[in-house]
Amino acid sequence: MARWIRFSHQGTAGFGTLDEGTIRVHEGDLFAGARATGATVALEAVRVLTPTVPTKMIALWNNYRALAQKLGNPIPAEPLYLLKAPNSFLAHGETIRAPAAYSGKVVYEGELGVVIGKRCKAVSEADAPGFIFGYTCINDVTAAELISRDKTFAQWVRSKSFDTFGVFGPVVATGIDPATRSVKLVLNGEERQNYPCSDMIFAPARIVSRLSQDMTLEPGDVICVGTSIGVGSMKPGSTVSVTIEGIGTLTNKYE
Repeated sequence: MARWIRFSHQGTAGFGTLDEGTIRVHEGDLFAGARATGATVALEAVRVLTPTVPTKMIALWNNYRALAQKLGNPIPAEPLYLLKAPNSFLAHGETIRAPAAYSGKVVYEGELGVVIGKRCKAVSEADAPGFIFGYTCINDVTAAELISRDKTFAQWVRSKSFDTFGVFGPVVATGIDPATRSVKLVLNGEERQNYPCSDMIFAPARIVSRLSQDMTLEPGDVICVGTSIGVGSMKPGSTVSVTIEGIGTLTNKYE
């Protein structure tokens, strides 16, 4: 098990493994042959970056049984998903910004994120775990009132892709079993979400296999596996944290 982090230190980007506040600096390729340099740097001395630089972030809808039951949605026959644009990506500790072009409700969605480790195209469910590098925390921020505002077209991508709305990190954890973990979201010190990943309709290996039939997944790409009960709105000035045991806590302010 390792917790991989990207960071900026003295104007230079780097990466390494995080262990109790100390980063063990590595060099090379995060996904293929990363090597420890022997150097260390304190977490408090760096600026945390997104743990990968994805070519795309894929976000699932209706992938938890409890939420589907609450909303009266049928269990889908295959993963239902959208894309979040790269301009939305935001790291731990950075500020989620309210869009200037939208004045409606903005909601948090705490989620597990699957991080791809090598190029993946048309793989079987049995082989899919070999293409998963690890897991991260997600806050899939959404301009909720946009989705159905135009009755002729559901605006999922716009509602999800404003600058700063694709929040993930602070690390990618390897060697963990997400089925044994829970996602907890705390807003301004109050727990709003706490649900088990085992309630997923499509588990990570099946998601990766099915998506890879549609599109090539690249190293560093992130799949948000969906959220469950407890989604709610954020007000400017709020602090929101997503915690998954073994990964860590993703914390951001909303302004």
